[in-house]
Amino acid sequence: MATLPDRDPREIRVSDLDRDNTTEVLRAAAGEGRLGMEEFQERLDQVYAAKTYADLELVTRDLPDIAPSVVRAPAARGRVGRIVVAFMGGFKRAGVWRAPDAMTAVAFWGGGKIDLREAVFSGREITIRAFAIMGGIEVVVAEDADVEVTGVGLMGGFDHQASGVGAPNSPRITVKGLAFWGGVDVKRKRRKKK
Repeated sequence: MATLPDRDPREIRVSDLDRDNTTEVLRAAAGEGRLGMEEFQERLDQVYAAKTYADLELVTRDLPDIAPSVVRAPAARGRVGRIVVAFMGGFKRAGVWRAPDAMTAVAFWGGGKIDLREAVFSGREITIRAFAIMGGIEVVVAEDADVEVTGVGLMGGFDHQASGVGAPNSPRITVKGLAFWGGVDVKRKRRKKK
């Protein structure tokens, strides 16, 4: 029986979580000044178009040592990730919907809204990575949620006013990312009456 030659692991198809991890590396590089905003956007486009680990490696090969290990790491078991993008348009996640453990939201010349008040959480916490580039993202959380906002505004705004400890057993919501010539607004609101 003939055996197949060993497969190059760089040719294995990537998952959404791999793309999400690579986006986080690019965000960190942009935050440290290693990438300008135009190059950050170009590389972000390449990440969303990537099909294999080799494609992702090309996007991060000239960044610090953490980049190759991040894009080659297998997806964490049990983590659910999702990416939503508004490119000269919009997105909205509201009402009753299943919120993932990790979510990346990108608004480029557009806007988006993530309303977590009626969301069904996959676990006890959610991390939202929000990137607003000449656009805006609004994150709405319940009044009693446990919220930590750590994003950065660069010629834009990243609202931290919703940060604070929530009620016992409330979900933990972390919002981080970057607002460049745009804004990320995190608001506490009452749950809608049924």
